[in-house]
Amino acid sequence: MDITLINFMNEQLDLVDLGFKRYMYDKLPWESRLVGLTGPRGVGKSTIIMQHIKEMAAEDRKKTLYVSADHSYFTIHTLTELASQFVREGGEWLYIDEVHKYNGWSKELKQIYDSHPALHTFFTGSSVLDIIEGEADLSRRSLLFNMQGLSFREYLELFHGIITPVRSLEDVLSGNIQIDGVQHPIPLFGHYLREGYFPFAKEGYVLQRLQQVIRLTMEVDIPQYANMSPATGKKLRRMLTIIAGNVPYKPEATALANEIKVSRNDISTFLLYMEKAGMIGQLRDETGGMRGLGKVEKVFLDNTNFIYALANDNANIGNIRETFFYNQTRFTQDVTSSKVSDFSIGKFTFEVGGAKKSHRQVKDVENSFIVRDDIEYASGDIIPLWGFGLMY
Repeated sequence: MDITLINFMNEQLDLVDLGFKRYMYDKLPWESRLVGLTGPRGVGKSTIIMQHIKEMAAEDRKKTLYVSADHSYFTIHTLTELASQFVREGGEWLYIDEVHKYNGWSKELKQIYDSHPALHTFFTGSSVLDIIEGEADLSRRSLLFNMQGLSFREYLELFHGIITPVRSLEDVLSGNIQIDGVQHPIPLFGHYLREGYFPFAKEGYVLQRLQQVIRLTMEVDIPQYANMSPATGKKLRRMLTIIAGNVPYKPEATALANEIKVSRNDISTFLLYMEKAGMIGQLRDETGGMRGLGKVEKVFLDNTNFIYALANDNANIGNIRETFFYNQTRFTQDVTSSKVSDFSIGKFTFEVGGAKKSHRQVKDVENSFIVRDDIEYASGDIIPLWGFGLMY
């Protein structure tokens, strides 16, 4: 095997810390033949791979290779060539990072899968990739998982060493959200909202890194996937800024199309690409739910860190609260818009607001809850906003 690839893998492994693992680590079927992990830039996909390799038994690691699809090796070699040579030399575990940066990735993954039945292949890619729409039909061969950024619970562990268990929705609604060793969670929560969603925040220069994620995703990743021009990528970024300035944005295709000078018919497609890329979240009505085809009622930025990165001191606190609630609950729940309030999850209705939010809007609604920011404890049907960040 090419020594430069071996050296690259070992150098990357040396940089990896095993002290904290993302929520997805124990959910992935590492033993399966073909597994893909997608997600926005910066959520820790590469780290998960390298942590898994680092924890392998010594004998298994000898049969393991980690590569990045944008490595210079692939300017004169293909993935299929690499896999064939690796198998001939006794390789069994191939990890391909950033696969979306390799042209024709889906065809070659299919060929690798079909040609080497004893080889286990794991790949990561941008969340804008849609495995079902790839050039080759991988949907019957690959298990695909998507990962989002840090929950408030994960943030507490990674940034402050505070470990608390995952809570179910029922735990949160019953007020079971106490965190051992934390009497006053509000200051920690405020920091999380500003810059705690991405693991890279520990490295500093958070605002610059957030803006870089936004720029590269909107102007490089999406246009590359959708065969758009660079000019269209800039229009997508302009769309994101417009959404960030609203509280939250209620989609109006004609006005948005006029604002960024594109066809009205393109707006829904652009929003879908942005959603797949982890830049926005689209809240749908109950006819289809989050995972269905219901009508889009509201468009949020994907997470509160993006709001602060784009709106700075003009960030609207109401938008921040609703964005956090939707971002944290959608991972484990089917969240829809509510006809009488802000959100619905199954039989439950949620009204989100500040510390003085009243019951007026939902006083006659069964199974309704008031979700208040700036409070520390639950009381009956009044739940602290931060408590919903403990659900993964």
